[in-house]
Amino acid sequence: MASQLNQLQGLLYRLITAPKGAADGLEHEPDLPSGGLSAIVIGDDRLTAVERVDIYAGMYFFRLLDCLREEFPATLKVVGDDHFHNLITDYLLNYPPTEPSIFHAGRYLADLLQSHQLSERWPFLADLARLERTLIEVFHASDAPVLDADALSAIDPEHWASLNLRAVPAHRILDLGWSVADVVRAVENERNWEPPAPRKSSVLVWRRKARTYYREVEPAERSALEMLTGGVSFAELCEQVASASVLEDPIGTISRWLDRWVGDGLLAATEQR
Repeated sequence: MASQLNQLQGLLYRLITAPKGAADGLEHEPDLPSGGLSAIVIGDDRLTAVERVDIYAGMYFFRLLDCLREEFPATLKVVGDDHFHNLITDYLLNYPPTEPSIFHAGRYLADLLQSHQLSERWPFLADLARLERTLIEVFHASDAPVLDADALSAIDPEHWASLNLRAVPAHRILDLGWSVADVVRAVENERNWEPPAPRKSSVLVWRRKARTYYREVEPAERSALEMLTGGVSFAELCEQVASASVLEDPIGTISRWLDRWVGDGLLAATEQR
């Protein structure tokens, strides 16, 4: 009985998620029971068995569409409702969901946009979608205790050199070819957006408490943040930044970074090495 139920559930799932509808999906089902779909789903004069399954298929698609509209509001704003609908249709044909959680549904939209026809009109779309998806992923990333200003000021100066600095898990660094952060911010603030410039930039995305933040970072800070991802002592950080950068005042700059990182809640509570 359990095996039959699993087979039935599997069949209905495949038909509901079939890219071209339940009728097309049936053509790829070689092991249908005697009587076909009508033996499982009862039709009537109003709706056939296939039409009934297609209702659920439509609900499935529009639930995913609504989810992705919420996840990619700036991408939606740029291309408009009709283009976005068609984009998600193309996306689900190429990247059908394979995970139980709807959280994973939009994971590959930026990958599709790399070569999608919409990117011929809006060449920054892939970067825009990548930033929006990263905001979602960082929001759901693992939590960790944060190093605050009081804890930092309580550290004995003799121990600063061995102080281990590490970024919280809820952060990412994106290297982009377009300055799309301004587009996301404009849409968030319900302002008119402007097409972004084709400019290489690095964007830091992080979560503090229950809110995600993002900002562009210069190459020197980007390199320092990359060291923080794996953990680095304060002495090693100073040494590497000083030897690898062209900063006029590397120690002063690191001090300002440290103040900002602590204020942003970007550093994890740490131990001495």
